[in-house]
Amino acid sequence: MGKKPVLVVLAAGMGSRYGGLKQIDPVGVQGEAILDYSIYDAHRAGFDTVVIIIKKAIEKDFMETVGKRLKNAPVEIRYAFQELDKLPAGYAVPEGRTKPWGTSHAVLCAAEAIDGAPFAVINSDDYYGASAYKVMYDYLSQNTDPYGYCMVGYELGNTVTEHGSVARGVCETDGEGFLAGITERTRIEKYSGGIHFTEDGENWVDVPANTTVSMNMWGFMPSFLEEINARFSAFLDKALPENPLKCEYFLPIPIAQLIQEKKASVKVLTSPDRWFGVTYAADKPVVVAELKKMTDEGKYPDGLWK
Repeated sequence: MGKKPVLVVLAAGMGSRYGGLKQIDPVGVQGEAILDYSIYDAHRAGFDTVVIIIKKAIEKDFMETVGKRLKNAPVEIRYAFQELDKLPAGYAVPEGRTKPWGTSHAVLCAAEAIDGAPFAVINSDDYYGASAYKVMYDYLSQNTDPYGYCMVGYELGNTVTEHGSVARGVCETDGEGFLAGITERTRIEKYSGGIHFTEDGENWVDVPANTTVSMNMWGFMPSFLEEINARFSAFLDKALPENPLKCEYFLPIPIAQLIQEKKASVKVLTSPDRWFGVTYAADKPVVVAELKKMTDEGKYPDGLWK
């Protein structure tokens, strides 16, 4: 019997569109953050170890709010730190760079805390819904293929906001439900006729509401840590000269390489749940109302960690 899957939470990035520290923003009935609900749902699905990736700059604020509450949660919480200077030997942080190195780098910073277990990765500020954790946990705990990864896909129509554009990874799958490729669309918007995206700000292309998109909920085997570690230097060699201050090593980059090389497969699991999150400040009241409604319906207790 292998190790039980652990949940890895990406909480080191600062929300640029939103302003402020989105990871700790109170939205729940008793002032909980979205992250509290994610951990609650994950625990119900079977996860009992959670690794939260933060950065030193937000540690104090995080520990005084979410961290303090999570001391009452029935899960083991481990912390990992994503710092700019955590780079392979021979590499230095470019002068003037303040941006973290992206989601693959964040996961790499958590390798020690993950400790050789299969693991799921989520964003700290996205609400994924209870069923997503269930399908993810079941897949990771039954999977025996060291290069068999997975993701939870959502219907695009369940993930767009009324308050502006969103960036989504549009997924293509093969005939057997495995990921064939992801195209990052950085500007997708709702309009009166449906949903559309633009690359140049002028020409718009419609996208069906039932298109599968990635919301950065991934499931990996330990092999993935070795792969991103081995590939990080090559990424830096190419990206640093091109964009020293802003280049980021996102999770879809090594995933796409591994699929292309036919080295790994990614099973696309689906969730009927509606995703929601706070991309813009105007989204917050919507999230607060949703969580209150689910609490009133008995889906969550009034106060998660009592």
